[in-house]
Amino acid sequence: MEKDLKQSILYLKKEEPSKPEVSKLMFTGLDDAGKTSIILSLQREFSKIAILSPTRGAQRRIFSFLGKEIAEWDLGGQLAYRIAYLKNPGKYFEGTEIAIYVIDIQNKERFSEAISYFKDVIKQFEELEIEPPIYVFLHKFDPALKRNAQNEMNALIIDLKDKLKATKYKKLFYYETSIYNFGSIIAAMSEILLDLYPKSELIEKTIFEFAKKVESEGVVIIDDNSLIIGSYYKDDEIKHLLTASVPYFLTLHESFQFTNPMEEKYGDRMLIQRFGKNFIFKQFQLKKETTPYYLLLVKEEPVFNKEDLESFANLLQEILYK
Repeated sequence: MEKDLKQSILYLKKEEPSKPEVSKLMFTGLDDAGKTSIILSLQREFSKIAILSPTRGAQRRIFSFLGKEIAEWDLGGQLAYRIAYLKNPGKYFEGTEIAIYVIDIQNKERFSEAISYFKDVIKQFEELEIEPPIYVFLHKFDPALKRNAQNEMNALIIDLKDKLKATKYKKLFYYETSIYNFGSIIAAMSEILLDLYPKSELIEKTIFEFAKKVESEGVVIIDDNSLIIGSYYKDDEIKHLLTASVPYFLTLHESFQFTNPMEEKYGDRMLIQRFGKNFIFKQFQLKKETTPYYLLLVKEEPVFNKEDLESFANLLQEILYK
């Protein structure tokens, strides 16, 4: 297994096209749409969301995903800032590789305004001669709305999509998200960023081989930004169980950190039975002084060989850092 995968790693590194050192990811939309809350939830800073104030201007941070640096721009959506962005598009919009446009679907009174600004953003892209994919987050689609007003919300979403499609922008995609369904944000952001890098296919292959070796029905690898960098699922039922469990285990891990910090290279194992299955959760590091990764797997027998994780981690290190 390791020999074949290492040959694939060397081939991929040779064939991988050159990309800018830093990829630009832009969050935009109206004020109070939920852009900053999405970012904070991925950082698992939930306590800050309740006391959040409007974003002032453009906030930027750099984070790493699959060994690449991402420049995340959070553009405050108040009218004065939106006017400033449109007057100086080269500063704010140029170089965008991924655009995430957030719409608060609970605020029907501002749909027209949101669509109007969406058209303004597209116009700036056209003038700058760039065409990044735009991922529209139909945000604040909370679980309570899905339970109690599903038909009404579906009708609103269909109408919104029709109006956005009327712009005829070619690279337009949609996600329904909510901070009260943290998994929806994890899934959306993970899929979006995985599309950036061809090496994600090799990670998937490595995870598949690892899952077979440890006789697991499903495996998910999560980075410290709460993003899934790769996964394997035996079937749709296991996929649903694992993706629904990722937020639970990340939150539980954060709580345990205060009383039982994971000090070993491959971390202490967390074994929990849920839905009649055995879930194993482990923190591990690929290199010293780097942010950790998290392994979540499900299997029939609650046993796990530490050496198998070491071998798997070595392969991931080859892919991401060498």
